[in-house]
Amino acid sequence: MARPILNPACPGWKEDLPAPYTVNSIEKYMGNQIPNHQCMTYLEIPRQSVSSRGMISAFAFLLCIFFAFSLYMMTLTLDPRNFESLLLSISEIFLVTWLVTIGLRMDISPPRDEPIRFNRTRQKIYAYNFKRQWWNPFDKGKVVPVSYDWSQVRAERWSQTGALPNGGLIFKWGVMLSIVAPGTNNVIDRFHLSTMGADQHAWAYICTYMQEGPSALPPPGEPKDHNDVLWCEFALRLAPRVEWPAEMDLESRTAP
Repeated sequence: MARPILNPACPGWKEDLPAPYTVNSIEKYMGNQIPNHQCMTYLEIPRQSVSSRGMISAFAFLLCIFFAFSLYMMTLTLDPRNFESLLLSISEIFLVTWLVTIGLRMDISPPRDEPIRFNRTRQKIYAYNFKRQWWNPFDKGKVVPVSYDWSQVRAERWSQTGALPNGGLIFKWGVMLSIVAPGTNNVIDRFHLSTMGADQHAWAYICTYMQEGPSALPPPGEPKDHNDVLWCEFALRLAPRVEWPAEMDLESRTAP
């Protein structure tokens, strides 16, 4: 039975994918992740930490309507002298407010895209990461751009299964990019390459690009500007635009 190479392995580890300079023999494609940009200098791929943007906000809106009706009925029936009933009502107000705020934060706080750039000429990777404490309604989160040498990048395939309140199961999978300290297998940073995406095929695509360039890959689809969103995508419209730090933006798009 295969064991993880990296220390520590990522949550839900299934296998270590080939090293960045290993020739991949599997089919190379990005699935539904059409590159934002691809040229001889760099490749930029999109990422989303939240799938189906807008659905959570819509649910929060419906919850607000239901709560407003419940609050109205509560004012008609609440007996201020009944301490237990009063405490229960206050707890309900607090819980619903927390859930709505958390849902809205989760939907509109992350940027419109969290792209990763792979600069072939510099042999470096640049990730536009977003971090926040999901349970904290006051935490807006922050963008934490990082840059590492391509030789430090490793990829792990993972999958996780969770239980739903109704007894059903939810299954998630993807590829995690792990950054190791030079000359070791000790992980110093981690971030997702894809979730519910093309898995090892996306990694093979990226490795081939970094090794041989775009000529060794199938033509990509029509790129999309991550800041160009439809009028109906209200959650994305409220989300922050992608704005790389000026120095990193220039470095990640140019040759040495």
